[in-house]
Amino acid sequence: MAQPFAEIAVDFTPADYVALMAIAFVTVASLLGDSTLKGFASLLIGLAIGLVGIESQSGQARLTFGVPTLLDGIDVVVVVIALFAIGEVFSHALRGGGGGTVTPLRGVPVMSRQDFRRSWPAWLRGTAYGLPIGALPAGGAEIPTFLSYATERRLSKHKDEFGHGAIEGVAGPEAANNAAAAGVLVPLLTIGLPTSATAAVILTAFQSYGLQPGPQLLTESGPLVYALLASLYVGNVMLLVLNLPLAKMWAKLLQIPACGIYAGILVFATLGTLASGGGFADLLVLYVIGALGVLMAMADVPVAPAIVGLILGPLFETQLRRALLLSEGDLSVLVETSQHRAVDRRRSGAGRAVRRRPVAAIGLT
Repeated sequence: MAQPFAEIAVDFTPADYVALMAIAFVTVASLLGDSTLKGFASLLIGLAIGLVGIESQSGQARLTFGVPTLLDGIDVVVVVIALFAIGEVFSHALRGGGGGTVTPLRGVPVMSRQDFRRSWPAWLRGTAYGLPIGALPAGGAEIPTFLSYATERRLSKHKDEFGHGAIEGVAGPEAANNAAAAGVLVPLLTIGLPTSATAAVILTAFQSYGLQPGPQLLTESGPLVYALLASLYVGNVMLLVLNLPLAKMWAKLLQIPACGIYAGILVFATLGTLASGGGFADLLVLYVIGALGVLMAMADVPVAPAIVGLILGPLFETQLRRALLLSEGDLSVLVETSQHRAVDRRRSGAGRAVRRRPVAAIGLT
């Protein structure tokens, strides 16, 4: 699916990218979380963090507060660790989490023939939901997951088991979730647009090696792309090897006292920040943003929109500036239908003008 999508993306203008990113902002903020208002609040937090550092066009420092370390901006990895690790640890500690009981696993973790018979139709239907929706620039795993669960509940011959361990209610949504997670790679690799927190972290990994996902990535770094796709298959095999035979061992890990788990997370988060070349200032930033993550967790504000906003914010600003430079400051380029004149040599050979409605007009009108 990525190759034909990349062929379309080659013709995207800066205004088209602005529209796509605006769609991603709206959908991520609206769908990831229980409240649209909280989703947009998280998005604005990520955008604000992304503005820290030297502005690319004018060279002016923004939101650095006189700290030289912040001139290069805040590392995305530090923000991810702070929000997902530091923030969650302290929020669980304040709430008194970790005191639940663990039910020991019994029996052999192997699916029976009846389980397979009831599962494989749900797998196929879940995949049919997840892959196309995940591949959309405004996709995500939440919509196909809920659609799959609703479908399986309606089609199942064991409706009384739903809510009490019906295998279709697990197989279908999990298949949809996994298919959507793989489909997210389509907009990520072809236009550099992450639509989930995981895709945002993958984009950061690409950028750390000097690679910018986009239409040219498949031709310039084809072996890397296909190695990434192959790793998905290897990862699924490793999940089978690690999850099924070792399920009882993973369950026993939950019996470790919560204080020990929290302390270990804090130690590894701190060591990881230092190992990445950070100093005291980076540690201070880590725990300041971690404190912000605590407030977000206590207020039930989702973290994923903040990560997407942090990644896409600078890209959105760059493409917006390019669009306005090309239009000489005319804001109507973002919403009006533009005329692209091209020579259609393959059909008529007469050089007739082609009129099309760009993504910008579709996304923002």
